[in-house]
Amino acid sequence: MRFWPTLRAAHFGSNTACCRASRFPGVPTARQICIFCDGNSRRRRPWLMQHLPQLATQRLRLRQLDSGDIPALFRVFSDPRVTRYWSAPPFSDLQAAQQYLGDIDEHRRTGTLLQWGIAELGTDRVIGTATLFRWDKVHRRAEIGFAIAADDWGRGYATEAIGRLIKYGFVELELNRFEADVDPRNSASLRVLEKLGFEREGYSPQRFLVAEEWQDSVILGLLRQDWQNRSSSAPA
Repeated sequence: MRFWPTLRAAHFGSNTACCRASRFPGVPTARQICIFCDGNSRRRRPWLMQHLPQLATQRLRLRQLDSGDIPALFRVFSDPRVTRYWSAPPFSDLQAAQQYLGDIDEHRRTGTLLQWGIAELGTDRVIGTATLFRWDKVHRRAEIGFAIAADDWGRGYATEAIGRLIKYGFVELELNRFEADVDPRNSASLRVLEKLGFEREGYSPQRFLVAEEWQDSVILGLLRQDWQNRSSSAPA
């Protein structure tokens, strides 16, 4: 998968850090977080947020990153195992991580990207990131990306975190469709997405040029109706 700025959503990636909880208590509704609307009360656009909502799962908490997380972001995105299938090279220094966090904040304020840190419950240890980006406000779709620390691969964290983010997108943000872009060699990310209901919809050869290497893309999608059908048929 790929995610903003030109980064492909990593094979899995992140690292560890001690982080603070979100300043936004609970999970706001579309009405609560809406800053602008399109004139139709049934189709509010909750894209602009001063603070991200905190999203909880059985083992994880998705919450807003801040300046205290810069070392963690560097450890995440400087790991070549994590950035192997991105469309950009690994971070080379802490300044790159600082700039990255600043860009994330700016795009959150303008409504073009939302990125959560993925932290373990109990320890608040950051083990990854989860991202929504490339909004299409008219057609109610967005692209999804994620990264999990290499040392935490194989524990089901990506499936758990992204499953929660998908629910938030469909229920609270009223999206109709999620999309993802994955390097075909990135089998772990493909397994996560297909486990969550994404279907392969296309293949784009030589879509990205990274370090003088052409990289292909698998395009995947998940519709709200299909997600609802899966959710209603899942065992209680």
